[in-house]
Amino acid sequence: MIIIFFGAPGVGKGTQAALIAEQMGFGHLSTGEALRNAIAAQTDVGKLAQQIVESGGLVSDEIVTQIVKETLDQAKFQKGAILDGYPRTIGQARDLAGLLEASGKKVAVVVNITVDKEKVIQRLILRGRKDDKEDVIRERFNVYEKETAPLLDFYLATPNLVKNVDGDGQVEDVTARIKAILA
Repeated sequence: MIIIFFGAPGVGKGTQAALIAEQMGFGHLSTGEALRNAIAAQTDVGKLAQQIVESGGLVSDEIVTQIVKETLDQAKFQKGAILDGYPRTIGQARDLAGLLEASGKKVAVVVNITVDKEKVIQRLILRGRKDDKEDVIRERFNVYEKETAPLLDFYLATPNLVKNVDGDGQVEDVTARIKAILA
């Protein structure tokens, strides 16, 4: 089973993806972590990604998808996978669909975690990370709305694939809402 966690920056995708993956015995694929792991392992695609990252470039959709493929081939993802941070673009979504189709799989559900934008901005400011300044956060939202949010329409084209979950509240309450839609 392949599950995608979707939502704006700061809605809790990573937290919820890790919790649900652990509870379901699925692998949790964070693309940032998968990219770092491929570089550390010096796989062929990891070496290529390292050259791009070190030169200040953005890793292409094709390379990210190859890293996702390598990661999904690992044993811990055989029962199921929760994708967090991938796909981010319609191109990546199409690549993922092709990759999954080739192995007889498909995306089972897209969990769209929603929280009011201003609440998320305040949540992120209070988190206090170095890059959690209000102007930086707002720019991340602008990038999300321009580049990633249209991906939701791509998945909404498949009936009953997208399940909206209110991401406001305590972590365990949100987890319970997600588990209810996955049951």
